[in-house]
Amino acid sequence: MEDGVLKEGFLVKRGHIVHNWKARWFILRQNTLLYYKLEGGRKVTPPKGRILLDGCAITCPCLEYENRPLLIKLKTRTSTEYFLEACSREERDAWAFEITGAIHAGQPGKVQQLHILKNSFKLPPHISLHCIVDKMHDSSGGIRPSPNMEQGSTYKKTFIGSSLVDWLISNSFSANRLEAVTLASMLMEENFLRPVGVRSMGAIRSGDLAEQFLDDSTALYTFAESYKKKISSKEDISLSTVELSGAVVKQGYLAKQGHKRKNWKVRRFVLRKDPAFLHYYDPSKEENRPVGGFSLRGSLVSALEDNGVPTGVKGNVQGNLFKVITKDDTHYYIQASSRAERTEWIEAIKKLT
Repeated sequence: MEDGVLKEGFLVKRGHIVHNWKARWFILRQNTLLYYKLEGGRKVTPPKGRILLDGCAITCPCLEYENRPLLIKLKTRTSTEYFLEACSREERDAWAFEITGAIHAGQPGKVQQLHILKNSFKLPPHISLHCIVDKMHDSSGGIRPSPNMEQGSTYKKTFIGSSLVDWLISNSFSANRLEAVTLASMLMEENFLRPVGVRSMGAIRSGDLAEQFLDDSTALYTFAESYKKKISSKEDISLSTVELSGAVVKQGYLAKQGHKRKNWKVRRFVLRKDPAFLHYYDPSKEENRPVGGFSLRGSLVSALEDNGVPTGVKGNVQGNLFKVITKDDTHYYIQASSRAERTEWIEAIKKLT
């Protein structure tokens, strides 16, 4: 990294005038968060914009957009609001930690309080959230939503927090109540579950990652609408149960060359195993459905030279490139944000080919 750069990488930003979502390259410095457009695999200078961090307020997690659960919200001293989306819970928390540190630079007491953000939840490698939610919907042994009352209001098709904790333990997804609460928080952050009513919504607004889901007989939750949309057709069910059923090994924003027009666009890549698939999503869209993907069985992956434009790559795109050749001889050209990130992706893919 350049001198003075605390963190850099892709985030998806909501536009100010037209509220569309676009991937931008962000660079965090001590007092400023800069963002750049990306064209042809390179960031366009000067910066597209800058966020002054002095007096800025940060909200993380931010749940103002139901279908974008990995948001950070920044509100500047002049009340301008910025919504930034990360590619994973860990990456979101890492950005939030560094941004908060930059905001409170020179105030050691506040910086020390940020350890909660640093302790991001990590899903055990043998557990798939999709498999858990599928089992929760099972008619015989799943969670059965029912009408529940809170403070005089009746909420249809809900279940209480302590019941879900009991269910996760009884189905061997968690060893104890602390693990079950952690897992339930993950399901909620990934938009499979939604808090309902004053009690559970209040826990979300507290901002404490360790206490977002309540193991409580008065806290109500329900299945999120976004999950129902995912299983609304036979095609979706087939995709979810086969290609998307594997455990997530790695995910992140990468630039990809299109097959027809050969233009470069930022995509959120998700690497899964058992079965081994690499899917990519359009981060500007709200629906959590891949725009493309392929099986890694029989694929080849390799780094491309950094000196000069490699064969098959259109435009003056250089640096941190790698190529995946599938079993049916389809070539994918992908660009990471650094050499270290490229190495990580290549090694992770090779283990699954």
